[in-house]
Amino acid sequence: MDKERRDRIKQDVDKVMEEMLTICNIPSPTGYTHILEEYLMKRLQELGFTPWQRHKGGVLCELTLAAEAKSGQEGDDALLLSAHIDTLGLMVQSIKEDGRLALTTLGGFPFNYVEQENVQLFTRDGRSYEGTVRITNPAVHASRKVAKKKRDAKNMELVLDEEVKSKEDVQKLGISIGDFVALDPRAKLAGDGFLKSRHLDDKASTAMLLYLAEEIAAKRLVPERKTYLFFTNYEEIGHGAAGGFPLGVSDMLAVDMGVVGEGLDTDEYVVSICAKDSSGPYNYFFTNELIELAKKHDLDYAVDVYPFYFSDCKAALTAGHDIRHALIGTGVAASHGYERIHRKGVANTMALLEACVSGK
Repeated sequence: MDKERRDRIKQDVDKVMEEMLTICNIPSPTGYTHILEEYLMKRLQELGFTPWQRHKGGVLCELTLAAEAKSGQEGDDALLLSAHIDTLGLMVQSIKEDGRLALTTLGGFPFNYVEQENVQLFTRDGRSYEGTVRITNPAVHASRKVAKKKRDAKNMELVLDEEVKSKEDVQKLGISIGDFVALDPRAKLAGDGFLKSRHLDDKASTAMLLYLAEEIAAKRLVPERKTYLFFTNYEEIGHGAAGGFPLGVSDMLAVDMGVVGEGLDTDEYVVSICAKDSSGPYNYFFTNELIELAKKHDLDYAVDVYPFYFSDCKAALTAGHDIRHALIGTGVAASHGYERIHRKGVANTMALLEACVSGK
């Protein structure tokens, strides 16, 4: 990668982070991702590609037809880059007699991470309502138990911003058990190059893959081989990339989040390369290639073992796909909460992605 290309990536980071803001503000809790899928389909079509969707949702897009199978390997030796568009969220568990809503979580996070959060509820017939998740009897002037009360499904509830006083009042609004609830992302640029938002896992990567598509469409980036984008929609619950692979894929690079936490070298300013997560080690050779590319281009990077984590690669391998698999991502602080990234980490991740796709 020459200096001109590196300079362009640094210049385009702000544009990519604006795309992240747009994507973060499109609700897509696991199981309710069709709005964001429509957005991605339109964006890719406008770039001149022909994306398609699987029966269970998600978006696939071939970025080039130029690749040929390498000698001694089956298929086209294609590269698949994945990012997941589904996010953490909630669902209506039951409607209480006083008009409050009991909730169940979509994805893995503690209830205290959504206390006092504004939310949007989507009914099955297309209506939406606003509300707030809070602990039962939350007024400190009415209860001395607020601080000690356990934050769990029993004690947390959704309070609608509607004049409802009974179960019947709620039902008249068309609200029912099983309705999806999306969390307010509170997405914003902040300070010296930071972006704060819920769902940067993995909407930050989604924006970076769209940028990659833009660069290929403009012929500023030429893939070394046939390359696909795969935006999956059930990663948070474990089966995002379990099916729907195009034929000929030999390498899968999951572009997800780099974990920032105690005992890890990753921070918000680097591209993280995962050597192992809770599902086991990533492919030795593919991971080595990524490390060598990071060194070659003098990128700020970290290699880490994520203790409580799995990616779409696990779903793909469990489903029986014969692939080499690897994982990279920009460093994301406070994962599954109110997350934060930095433009330096985004730039390093974008540069490693381009190096991987171009083979240079």
